[in-house]
Amino acid sequence: MNTTLLIIVLLLGVILLTLEIVALPGGVAGIFGGALIAFGVWQTYAMFGDRTGTIVLLCSIALCVLLLALFMKRKTWKKFSLDEESDSKVNQLEVTARVGATGTTISRLAPTGKALIGGELMEVHAVNKFIDPDRKIEVVAIEGYRIDVVETTDDRFEENKQE
Repeated sequence: MNTTLLIIVLLLGVILLTLEIVALPGGVAGIFGGALIAFGVWQTYAMFGDRTGTIVLLCSIALCVLLLALFMKRKTWKKFSLDEESDSKVNQLEVTARVGATGTTISRLAPTGKALIGGELMEVHAVNKFIDPDRKIEVVAIEGYRIDVVETTDDRFEENKQE
């Protein structure tokens, strides 16, 4: 292995390891970065001896710490971060559907999807099976903001359509 390739392997390992710590969760970049650093240091020991290998090992560690400090200390991440705050909350809407209300599915309920109940579009949850679009449904339970529905063949739909 030539010296240029060895330097590239070491630098790539340092960059991957630093990115793992700062920005890329999951471990893959960190494992590859650590493996590249270990391989590069091992090759340095083999090619140039103990003294040069130790110097490269210490420089790799120092470079990782320096890059980590640079990313964390300076306002590098201000360029990438969102400065706006969101003050909205989940489930602020009042559930207007009642048990026994009927409606029609808009999307496939697999098991959750959209349905039109009482003229309002709502997110509903199918009980026990998936329900295709444009099917008649009936509300069987409401727990907090979860609306449970079942497919129905109730004739009330026919009465509502004819009026």
